[in-house]
Amino acid sequence: MTLNSSNVRVAVTGAIYIGGASAAKPTDADSSYGSGWSDLGYASENGVTESRNRTTQTIKGWQNGDVVREVVTEAGLTFKTVLIETKEETVGLYYGTTVDANGALQIVPSSTGGRQKFGFDIVDGDAFIRAYVASGEITEVGEQVYRNGEAIGYEVTIRAYPHADHTDPVTGAIGSATKWYSTLAGETPEP
Repeated sequence: MTLNSSNVRVAVTGAIYIGGASAAKPTDADSSYGSGWSDLGYASENGVTESRNRTTQTIKGWQNGDVVREVVTEAGLTFKTVLIETKEETVGLYYGTTVDANGALQIVPSSTGGRQKFGFDIVDGDAFIRAYVASGEITEVGEQVYRNGEAIGYEVTIRAYPHADHTDPVTGAIGSATKWYSTLAGETPEP
């Protein structure tokens, strides 16, 4: 076994982006986002939490009650963060609406704002990790807390839905996100 401490990554900093319908798909871990993307600004010190969840069902054989197979019955991918900049993009995202020119918005508790594109960049020096979600939607929001000495946060959970932008070139399976690792680009997998 070969150990290499320089392969240990830390999410030192990063950025979270939201894209409109016309926003171009990223193509690698560290190129600039094109037009149609907006930087959502500061996130809380907890950064971004990526969660993959699966529910499975075991199938048992009649003979001996042996487990003969386990099938995935539900699977999903989410990204959770607390945005701490109060600006049009973060407030509109949190409430699932648009902000009027006078700074007003109408709160409809069931509104998600619909499906949008999202980008998550994780940076550790010159090592970049990028996750791109072509079809994401706010499915959960956290409480708003107004307290002296604490930033007002906009906690959002983004559900990533399957989209053709995430088609596996080998299997043809349609995924929910594409992820790039700059330090793995150009490496040939070991047999």
